[in-house]
Amino acid sequence: MAMSSPASLKCYAWLSIAAAASTIFLKGTAWWLTGSVGLLSDALESFVNLAGAMMALAMLTVAEQPADEEHTYGHGKAEYFSSGFEGLLILLAAIAIGVSAVERLLHGRPLSEVGAGLAISAAASLLNLLVARILLAAGREHRSLTLEADARHLLTDVWTSVGVIAGVGVAALTGRAWLDPLIALLVAVNIAWTGWKLIHRSTSGLMDGALPPVDHARLADILARYRAEGVDHHALRTRESGARRFVELHLLVPGDWSVRRGHDLAERVESDIRGALPGAAVITHVEPLEDPVSQEDISLDR
Repeated sequence: MAMSSPASLKCYAWLSIAAAASTIFLKGTAWWLTGSVGLLSDALESFVNLAGAMMALAMLTVAEQPADEEHTYGHGKAEYFSSGFEGLLILLAAIAIGVSAVERLLHGRPLSEVGAGLAISAAASLLNLLVARILLAAGREHRSLTLEADARHLLTDVWTSVGVIAGVGVAALTGRAWLDPLIALLVAVNIAWTGWKLIHRSTSGLMDGALPPVDHARLADILARYRAEGVDHHALRTRESGARRFVELHLLVPGDWSVRRGHDLAERVESDIRGALPGAAVITHVEPLEDPVSQEDISLDR
């Protein structure tokens, strides 16, 4: 699968920025018409969407830069800063929503123009749903954590809006105004959980977290086939850096093999791994199977 040009990924970030600005206007109008703290919480989350999209644009610009003498592995980890920053903003928005909801519970206020406000909010949610699906597809295709995080945040925003619209609608129909701030509190808890997950995933990437289990299963399948040829392995290490994946391992071959035969095997193993994990950087080290020193040579700081 071909990777897209950096410009195309930044176009997705610009799309997210445009969607966030539009939904701020729409949801802000809905809150102004109704006075609903639930709709206010929805509008505040759109400001988070905008800040996150702008950060995404900045980090995608950094991540696209080629490797240089000071960053020989490239700049892909910049995407984790975008995801972590967006997660932090989500947590801050959750606190602000919670404070507003508690204040409204203590000092109730009647709702007004509910029909028009909910219609506008629903239109904004449909816009977010469309953009989220586009970003999620692009993030998966190009292995961009930044675009995927932005998409999942927008999807959370959509479900949040569905809950808010339902809560405000029920509050207006039943006259139970306390349902509005109660829904807002539930929204705050929901988006706080989303923010925590984004921060956790970003931290894992910055700490050189291993590839996910599905990728390790593919590696295991490939290496198992080579055991039938009398080839073993150890010191398998993997990590992610933004859209890039790195795989390192030692290949243990019979000691009487020629250098050419060992090299050809390593080339085949690396090619098979890159076929299973497109774009992965694979490094192998060939060692004699019978040499006891080979069994000791497995630590990172050997």
